Amino acid sequence: MADLVKFTIDGRELEAAPGTLVIEAAKRAGIEIPSFCYYEGYSLQAACRMCLVDVEKMPKMQVACTLPVAPGMVVHTDSEQVRTARKYTLEFLLTNHPLDCPVCDKGGECELQDMVFRYGAGESRFTETKLHVDEQQWSPVVFYDGPRCILCFRCVRACDEGMGVGALGVINRGAGSLIAPNKEDHLECDECGQCIDICPVGALTSGAYRYQTRPWEMEHVGTICTHCSNGCKTTLGVRGDEIIRGNNRDRSGINGEFLCIKGRYAFDFYNHAERLQSPMIRVNGKLEEVSWSKALATVAQKFGEVKARGGKFGVVGSNHTTNEENFYLQKFARECLGTNNIDHHRTGDVTTLVDALSGTTGQLATAADFYDRKAFLVIGADLALEQPFLAFQMRANNRHHQARVYTVTSGKVREDSYAVKSIRKPRGAELEALSELRDALAAESELVIVFNDSVKGADVRRLVEFGQSLGIPVKYCALLDYSNSRGAIDMGLVPELLPGFHASGAPGLTYREMLAATDLDAVWIVGANPLKEGPLASKRAFVVVQDMFLTESAQRADVILPAGSAYEKNGTVTNVCGEVQKLKRAVGALGTKPDLEIIGQIAKEMGLASVMGPWLPDRVYNEIRRTVKGYDIALPMVTLGAQQTTPVNGRVGVESLADQIWSAHDNLFTSGTLGRYSKILNSVIEKRLNLSKSDTDSPDTGTADREEYVRQ
Repeated sequence: MADLVKFTIDGRELEAAPGTLVIEAAKRAGIEIPSFCYYEGYSLQAACRMCLVDVEKMPKMQVACTLPVAPGMVVHTDSEQVRTARKYTLEFLLTNHPLDCPVCDKGGECELQDMVFRYGAGESRFTETKLHVDEQQWSPVVFYDGPRCILCFRCVRACDEGMGVGALGVINRGAGSLIAPNKEDHLECDECGQCIDICPVGALTSGAYRYQTRPWEMEHVGTICTHCSNGCKTTLGVRGDEIIRGNNRDRSGINGEFLCIKGRYAFDFYNHAERLQSPMIRVNGKLEEVSWSKALATVAQKFGEVKARGGKFGVVGSNHTTNEENFYLQKFARECLGTNNIDHHRTGDVTTLVDALSGTTGQLATAADFYDRKAFLVIGADLALEQPFLAFQMRANNRHHQARVYTVTSGKVREDSYAVKSIRKPRGAELEALSELRDALAAESELVIVFNDSVKGADVRRLVEFGQSLGIPVKYCALLDYSNSRGAIDMGLVPELLPGFHASGAPGLTYREMLAATDLDAVWIVGANPLKEGPLASKRAFVVVQDMFLTESAQRADVILPAGSAYEKNGTVTNVCGEVQKLKRAVGALGTKPDLEIIGQIAKEMGLASVMGPWLPDRVYNEIRRTVKGYDIALPMVTLGAQQTTPVNGRVGVESLADQIWSAHDNLFTSGTLGRYSKILNSVIEKRLNLSKSDTDSPDTGTADREEYVRQ
């Protein structure tokens, strides 16, 4: 490691690594140097001139955002000359900027507003007519007000470098310069809203948030996005028990400030007009609203009758419900109903991976590894569209650390644009490329192998053997679909495994076997929609559904119990990398209950409360800590951030059921059944034009459309 550089800022003697920019060195020392165009992690622009500083022995002021520290350098950040320069810079920026702070959505969070309060003049010397262009709507998500733009180019760099999309650019010259979208009058992009959050002024505003409220009127609640498996933290702005916006500007989660369209905007399903708000019971073939007490009593009575006569249960769980709810559900099924017919929609082969890694040097990758590790092999997955945060991490890694990426996919993916080598193989035949890549991968110092559901069963073991043969440190990530797909496996929501990857040793029907069975007497569906694939084969089954909407499964139900969403409950979830994070209740929903409470109240009605224990999330999590391998993590640690589990130390002892694993391949604009009820997801042009995969369980549907979107 090179010797540290010694220098002085505002009379303080400091040290930093060679190449450190003055603005960053000052920030680490707690000294603020204002800037608009500089943004950590993106290329240097030096456009705004707000970061000018005095450097002794230099003939004129220097921009701190491009100036590296040097031995003996003496910097002054708050001299009279510096303050005057900042004042004049702001005066120029305000030449054409409208003074509309009272109606601007950025009011209270505007960096220009803050700087003018601190350094600006009380009045302007410019009396000329301001240049004006009309506000433009580029998409349902993005609005652009050109006169407010200060041309810092943050949005352009965030879209190009950060997201890899390049949907924004600059047109015209000088004072007439404007930010422009990639399709003349509209955007076709990821619709992530990153450009809006990174904008220091109110030039780019959100179609979902504009003119709704002010920042200081909201309570800000940090929780975990309920859509994909990446586990991004989203900070929900809540006013009057209503979610107004989502972002993560405080960078408090594993995702920093990154959010895709689903994390930033697709919370809106929670107050959809079709949201269930009352329990329902089927009477004379029609569903009728009833009280909670009647609905719970009906379920308890029927479950009790089926159990008493030795009837057959089927329990279908969810990969969206919390760890506590999944643990409680499997405990109820096994200990109270006496059935091992319990499963959920499995979307990746974590079980075989964990078993195959036993006795090897391989490890499970963390989300941080996607930014820190030096080489990656991506097999089968379209990361940018299906695993957006992991793709963002890997793209930043390539930009900052020159990470080397190899892709083996059936079609073109965004990662090809910076990959060392890209190979096309038909789906399911991707491992045929391993021999072609062996020498190149063995020459890397370390590797992360990422694969989706195209690699499962014996192929996972073959992949781990290949990784071992390279003779370098290798980590692995089996990709999954939804917010708690990993937690559902860890909590034993499968017939062959108990919580913590312990073999159940008992026979049980799988997800699709339960749908096909003709002899089930009762089917309990919690937070899932299995009947979208087709009707339930058992015509005699008494069906109970816990859900938020009248889905295909709910329409078949004899009793419907309206459940709370992830944004309306407390608990924990586990992301694709096995990292446990805490959900925090942001709002309530009229007439609904969290799934954990519903399960607990059914147990109480059946006289089984003593068997199940309290249905409080913290109490259930403490039981998980005691009984589930790898989850002995204190809640305060989970609250502070993601904590990776260590699932097993040894063989799992059961064979994965590879035929029961299939990904829905949801993209940025779909999210299973939940995505149907998001106004934003269904309003963007990318969804309507089907530029990526459609909302389907078939892995091959929409490949041509997806490739067309990637090419653009």
